[in-house]
Amino acid sequence: MFKGKSIAVKPLEAGLVELCFDREGLAINKLDLATMQELGQAVAAAAATPGLRGVLVTSAKEAFIVGADITEFLDMFALSEAEMNRIFVRSNSAINALEDLPVPTVCAISGLALGGGLEVALGGDLRVMANTAQVGFPEVKLGLFPGFGGTVRSPRVASVQVAIDWIAGGAPSKAAAAQAAGIVDEVVAPEAVRARAIELLQEAVAGKIDWKARRAAKLAPVKIGAEQAKAFATAKEKLAKGARHQPAALAAVELMEGSVLKARDEALSLETAAFAKICHTQAASSLVQIFLNDQLLKKKAKEHARNARPVRKAAVLGAGIMGGGIAYTSAVRGTPVLMKDIQEAQLALGVSEAKKLLGKQVASGKLAQDKADKVLASIQPQLTYDGIDQVDIVVEAVVESQKVKHLVLSEVEKLARPDAVIASNTSSLRIDGLSTPLVRPENFVGMHFFNPVPLMPLVEVIRGAKSSDVAVSTVVGYATSMGKTPIVVKDGPGFLVNRILTPYMLAFIQLVEEGADFVKIDQVMEQFGWPMGPAYLNDVIGMDTGTHVFSIIADGFPQRIQRKSRDALHLMVEGKRLGQKTRLGFYKYETDPAGKPKKSVAEDTHQLLKAVQPNGTRDFSAQEITDRLMLAMIAEAAWCLEEGVVATPAELDMSLLMGLGLPQYLGGALKYADWLGLEHVVKLSDRYGKLAPYYVVPKSLREQAAKGQRYY
Repeated sequence: MFKGKSIAVKPLEAGLVELCFDREGLAINKLDLATMQELGQAVAAAAATPGLRGVLVTSAKEAFIVGADITEFLDMFALSEAEMNRIFVRSNSAINALEDLPVPTVCAISGLALGGGLEVALGGDLRVMANTAQVGFPEVKLGLFPGFGGTVRSPRVASVQVAIDWIAGGAPSKAAAAQAAGIVDEVVAPEAVRARAIELLQEAVAGKIDWKARRAAKLAPVKIGAEQAKAFATAKEKLAKGARHQPAALAAVELMEGSVLKARDEALSLETAAFAKICHTQAASSLVQIFLNDQLLKKKAKEHARNARPVRKAAVLGAGIMGGGIAYTSAVRGTPVLMKDIQEAQLALGVSEAKKLLGKQVASGKLAQDKADKVLASIQPQLTYDGIDQVDIVVEAVVESQKVKHLVLSEVEKLARPDAVIASNTSSLRIDGLSTPLVRPENFVGMHFFNPVPLMPLVEVIRGAKSSDVAVSTVVGYATSMGKTPIVVKDGPGFLVNRILTPYMLAFIQLVEEGADFVKIDQVMEQFGWPMGPAYLNDVIGMDTGTHVFSIIADGFPQRIQRKSRDALHLMVEGKRLGQKTRLGFYKYETDPAGKPKKSVAEDTHQLLKAVQPNGTRDFSAQEITDRLMLAMIAEAAWCLEEGVVATPAELDMSLLMGLGLPQYLGGALKYADWLGLEHVVKLSDRYGKLAPYYVVPKSLREQAAKGQRYY
């Protein structure tokens, strides 16, 4: 009857036909523009069937339809709103045609039906879902909302509240929740989905189910009473706070508030117009880029996995909070660990950290107690190197001292297997410098975890000059097995993330010295989207730690990243104001009832800072504060890319998002530069470059700007 690259239409029995999604060459079904065009052709072929009585919509894959083809989005975003509008009107016409067939339609949902996949299913009259399947509208996580009729059909099929919760929330729902919400009609075992869907179709054909009344409800306006009006008002109030940087959820609710009052076709027109607008927001561009960047990272990790040695057992040298966190993260993911230290107290602290983390998992219901006990038993604390010759990888996590690390690394290398990989968890020390006493430097790699280890997803895998490909791939594979996202970077002062953070912090220090109020700087950067401003971040890092790391990185790049011998951070360290660890830094800290530090402005901080403000205080605009801090970060990111510290813009930006908490709507430093326009970045560099060399962008960025090019 019809056979395309993504959809086939075939006869079943007695006037029933099956419209089956079956994408050629892929393990999944997804909705690209070609598939949407095919859907229209397939529905037309089904409609032309002589004696047609009903249509069954299925998938030949494990999942129904996983959603839209996100790889098409960025090209689509480059189109005008009018051009996008035409594309979506055409795509929507295919689902409308399915919904308008003169016979009943039943969708059989197995696996995932997300985004556009669920929107196609809502075009049918009835839906049967496997009890193992999941459905939902995740578009808000990409800075978008449903654009194939999801905002129109979900409040009519289910309810206004369900539509708000599902579309603004973005979380997928399991079968029972989907049935309770009214999104699907029946839930059965996976093996029974097709048979039950055919039975429902036969019942509808026989008039036992009033499918015409169900369809009429989907085409008509929604009746809005006090309950629905309150749902809209409550949602808008809740979502308004985050709408400045990520407007999709609020825009979707505001759209539905108006469109539910319209009949289907007019409501769809409103959705299409609003969707075209949301596609042109910074958040949509950035969040889609993040998704694509994440896919690249996963692809690279798989490539490393093919070259990696298996890691069946690991060792961590140095216990305490950091070592205990690394050991826990390894063990909870299935790789047992020897945890070695020279002090019993540190071992106890490491075990206590692992116990605490496992206890939280048990308390939250994520881990059964017997499994938690097995994980803890797989962490073996010890004061000796017994068994070190049985491990595949050793993670050295002792104090950040090259002298101490040299002693430990040379010691463990003599005892470990000749093919064992040794990785140093360091945030600032050069890998090539640490490898000097090693006999087998080809087996040595950096493995920089971020604090707190169990929560922070990024691991910088630092390739030294002599690190072998196998050793690097083995560390990447081990980090992946721990549930982390490893990114390979070249050895150098500060590696990648801390190197890029340093000019940002120096720009902050310079603003303070020029008379800016640190409280205002924090407020501006937090309003810009950072989880905390730079003064607060210094307090959290620890003033002594920050001074040490920033100085090492500045020493490594004396021509560009210059630091004064005495600045605001030095002043804090001299006064033993180290931040949260001493309860006093830029801010003062008290413990709240939950045991967490609560900050307030220390009364004497402004007076103290006058010692490094030779020209007194003055006010800076929010725009200048933002421009100067972010320009310093963009410039250093561009230098890192030019120098090959990291291979691609995607890896660089993802490192900053995961390692620093860079606002998601920016997409990363280089994606943000693209959004500003590289020509504008060059103008900012020319304006502020006279103040400090870390504002000067590399020649490569200037050349790209001159050619009208972008990083993405």
